[in-house]
Amino acid sequence: MMRSYLGAVLAAVLSLGVMGCSHLPGKPGFRPETMRPDQVHDFATLYRQNCSACHGDNGRNGAALPLNNPVYLEWAGRNRMVGIVSNGVPQSMMPAFGPGGGGLLTDQQVKDIVDGMMTRWGKPGVLNGTNAPGYAASSAGDAAQGQEAFQTYCARCHEANGEGSAAWKGGLASGAVANAASATGSIVDPTYLALISSQGLRDIIVSGMPGEDMPDWRGDVDGKPMTDSDVTNIVAWMESHRAQAPGRSAASARPRRGRQAQQNLGSSGKNRRRLPQ
Repeated sequence: MMRSYLGAVLAAVLSLGVMGCSHLPGKPGFRPETMRPDQVHDFATLYRQNCSACHGDNGRNGAALPLNNPVYLEWAGRNRMVGIVSNGVPQSMMPAFGPGGGGLLTDQQVKDIVDGMMTRWGKPGVLNGTNAPGYAASSAGDAAQGQEAFQTYCARCHEANGEGSAAWKGGLASGAVANAASATGSIVDPTYLALISSQGLRDIIVSGMPGEDMPDWRGDVDGKPMTDSDVTNIVAWMESHRAQAPGRSAASARPRRGRQAQQNLGSSGKNRRRLPQ
C-alpha cells in the first residue's frame, strides 16, 4: 500500500516537471516582454504616438505643417529639425519632446524621429542648388512691399486681397464643398492668423503644401522665384491683418465701463444692487 502511494506521488511530481513550472496554480503564463517607453526606437511607433495627431498619419493632411514634404525637410535641415522636435517652437502649439524641454522622449528617440522622416520623406538634392530664402527672417518685413509681392506671386490663387477665391466663397455660401484644386480660403482671416506663427507662415510660403496645389517659393511665377525679402515682406503684410481678439469686433473686445457696466451687473439676476455712482 505504502509503495503504491509513494509511486503515485512520484508520478505526480514527474508530471509537473514535464509540464513545466509555468503551469503551477497562481503563476502567470508566458507573455511577450513589455518594452520600456525609453527603449522604443521604431520610427513608425514613435511618430504615431507623438506626431501624427497634429501632422497627419503619413506626415500630411493634419492640422499642422506637413512633414512629408521633401522641400521643407531639406530646407530646414536635419540639425534644425532635431532642435525643433527636442525643444519645441516658442509662440506656437509645437511642444518640446526632448528631455531638455521637459519632454518624455530621450535624445536618441528625437533623432530616431527626425532620421525616420528624412529617410522616408526626404529627397536629397530636391533644392537643386537653388538659393533658397533663409529659414528665419533676417530683418523686419515691410508690409507695403509685401502687398506688392503678394500681388505678383500669390493673388492668382488667393485673390488680390487674400480673402480667397470666388469658387471657395460660392461653395461655402451654397453649402457645397469647394473644389480644392481651384478654390482657396482666406489667408488673412484673423482667426487663421491667430493660430499660426510668423515662422509657420514663412514655412508654408517657402516650402509649399504638397498635395494641395500650393507650390514652393520657386513655382508661383515661371523663371522668377521669390527672394528672401519677398517672403519676409509677404509675411509682414499677412501679419498686419492679425487681430488682438480674433472672432470679436474691436468694440466688443473693449471692457465695458461706467453706467453700462453697472446696468449689466444689475441685470445679472443674482446681483441687482446698484453700484455707487
